[in-house]
Amino acid sequence: MAKIYERQKAYELRKKELSYNQIKSILNVSKSTLSNWLRDYPLSRERIRKLRDINAIRIEKYRETMRKKRDKRLNSTYLEEKQKLLSLSKRELYIAGLFLYWGEGTKDIQRQILLSNSDPEVIKFGLYWLEKILKVPKEKMKIRLHLYSDMNIESEQKYWSNELNLPLGNFKTPYIKKSKRKHINHKGFGHGTCNLEVGDVRLKEKIMMALQCIIDNYYLKSKGQ
Repeated sequence: MAKIYERQKAYELRKKELSYNQIKSILNVSKSTLSNWLRDYPLSRERIRKLRDINAIRIEKYRETMRKKRDKRLNSTYLEEKQKLLSLSKRELYIAGLFLYWGEGTKDIQRQILLSNSDPEVIKFGLYWLEKILKVPKEKMKIRLHLYSDMNIESEQKYWSNELNLPLGNFKTPYIKKSKRKHINHKGFGHGTCNLEVGDVRLKEKIMMALQCIIDNYYLKSKGQ
């Protein structure tokens, strides 16, 4: 008897052009049961379109809610980490730069200092490290871009000049790869790769020996010595 009542109620709700989900929430009946009961009662195209629009709006509202929650969480984490980390001492910045160079710099002790990355923020920190911590004059810092043949070379040089706050006079002739970006799976940040160069052999030796100290220290510790 209860099923008859539910079925009749489902008909009435369907005539009001409610969706299966809406009817399900009211009657607590499975979608498969509703599909069987209401197969001869399809919704109009206009109603389907409206329901889709409503669903899209609902999804967007959900995404916006989740985005706000994520932003709030990230901001809270940012403030916690800022309180723990900042401000960094000169020694700490020196060590941070060494690790950056360990990961992104050329290691050959006979070659010039060269830090390479496609992320402007990485190169900006490299510039800060060299200028403020290692006391390298800005005029000694040179930039060589690795770009693709389908790029606007002049535009990309201006982009990096603005990002790094370095005059174009600090830029060497860029290396142009014959391949095109569309043929490359990894496109980085879309502005090629920036190489930050300093021709100072003694400073390069200092950087590499400082790194060797760190490597030796933690290698020995890992061996229990």
